[in-house]
Amino acid sequence: MISWVQHQTMSTERPEEFSDPSASRGEPSLSSRPQATVRPETTIVVHGETVRNQDSPKDKGKETSSRKEVSEAKLKLQSRLPALDDDADVGVQKQHLITRDGKADLTFTGTLLASAAPSSAPQGSWKEYRIYSTNGGKHVFSKITRSVEAEKQDTHEAEVFDPAPSSVPSKLLKSARELTHSRPLTWTDAAVAFFGYDPLAKVLYRKLGDQFDEHIT
Repeated sequence: MISWVQHQTMSTERPEEFSDPSASRGEPSLSSRPQATVRPETTIVVHGETVRNQDSPKDKGKETSSRKEVSEAKLKLQSRLPALDDDADVGVQKQHLITRDGKADLTFTGTLLASAAPSSAPQGSWKEYRIYSTNGGKHVFSKITRSVEAEKQDTHEAEVFDPAPSSVPSKLLKSARELTHSRPLTWTDAAVAFFGYDPLAKVLYRKLGDQFDEHIT
């Protein structure tokens, strides 16, 4: 039998303290082990509940890099639409230089008869139409396509109408004759062959009077 004294002695002894088994094997203890990395959080609402999860800096970098750089100079041009830089030149005789892509540029002394541009360019691109008359009796048609993107070059197209049939580009001559049913070709016919009848072209034509309208009886 265990005496009362022995029982008391056993009950007052401290219980055995258990050590971390990993420490005895030379492994880092639980307290010293690296903790799992927690991703940054953002707030997302799902069915009325708030869930936090944050985009990583890498995702933000991708969004920033996808944005295209714009030209400050062309943003200024866009902000002034439908006004153009050479509006003050309409009706003024002066020396002109017309840029053409893939062809020789045109230089002449003459008058800017009319120009047209859209009232706005929400997508960041727009067209500019111009018609000139030269001192030699010719007409010059110019079409410029612009974009506010810095890496995108503007495009320049231009054609010359000379009353002499041999000087008119065959494509313009053919399409103009089809439009006018073989009547004598005029500079207005050539203008329609070049610009067409899109809304901006009609704005351009209205500035030149009613000579582009189809008159019927």
